[in-house]
Amino acid sequence: MKPITLITGASSGIGADLARVFAEHGHDLVLVARRQDKLDALAAEIAGSGRPAPAIIALDLGRRDSAARLAAELTARGLEPDIVVNNAGFGLAGAAVKIDHDEQLAMVDLNVRALTELSLAFADSLARHRGGILNVASIAAFVPGPYMAVYYATKAYVLSFSEALHRELAAQGVRVTALCPGPVATEFQDRAKLSPGELGESGILAIPSRRVAEIGYRALMRGQRVAVAGFGNKLMVGLMRILPHAILLAIIEHRMRQTRNAS
Repeated sequence: MKPITLITGASSGIGADLARVFAEHGHDLVLVARRQDKLDALAAEIAGSGRPAPAIIALDLGRRDSAARLAAELTARGLEPDIVVNNAGFGLAGAAVKIDHDEQLAMVDLNVRALTELSLAFADSLARHRGGILNVASIAAFVPGPYMAVYYATKAYVLSFSEALHRELAAQGVRVTALCPGPVATEFQDRAKLSPGELGESGILAIPSRRVAEIGYRALMRGQRVAVAGFGNKLMVGLMRILPHAILLAIIEHRMRQTRNAS
C-alpha cells in the first residue's frame, strides 16, 4: 500500500493551502471535498508546479457512511494514509435557538463526528508509517461563543480531542496537532452567513490562509500539540485563559450583536 497524506476540505481556503504546502514538501496527496471542479482545478495547479498530481475523491463527509466509503476507496486504489489532515468544517452565526436545528446538527456531524472518525479510522497505517494527524480547530476553541454557540463548541471538542489523542498516540510514534487559526478571509464567512469583516478577518489578528497552512505543517512535523497561528492570536488566547468566562461571554456577545446590527 502506498502512503499518502489525506486532506479533507481541500477545495478552498486553508484546506487548499494545506494541500499546496504539503505538496511542496514532497507529500503524495489525496484531496477530499464535495466540489469535484474545485478539486480538479487544485490538482491541476499542483501538477503544473512540477509536483505529483494529487488523487481526488469528491465526497460529502457529512454523510454517516463517509469514513467507510473513503476507506474503501483508498484501499481500492492501493493507498493508505500516513498523515490525516482534518480541515473540513463550517460555522453558522446567529442565536442557537433560531438557526435551523438540522443545519446545526449537520455542523456537529462534520466538525465533530467526521473528524473523530477519520482521526481513528487509519490508526494502524498512521502507526506503521509513524505519521500524524493535523486537526484544524480555531482560537474559538478556547472560549464559549454566543451567537455562534454550536460552532465554538465543536471547535472546543476538536481541541480537547486532539490534545488527548496527542498523548495517547505518542507511544506509537504518531504525532497529533491541533491547529488554531484566528480570523482568516475564506469562504467560511459566506457559509456562516456572516457579513464581510464580522469575524475580524480584515483586522489586526487576521493572517493569510497560506501562512496558517505553513504554521500547521511545521507544527505537525515538530510534533507540537497545539499551534495557535499568529503572534496576535497567541496573545489573544493567553488573554482568554486569564479572563473569567463571564467577562469573555459578555465581550463576544456585544461584538456579535454590534456587528450583526450594523450589517
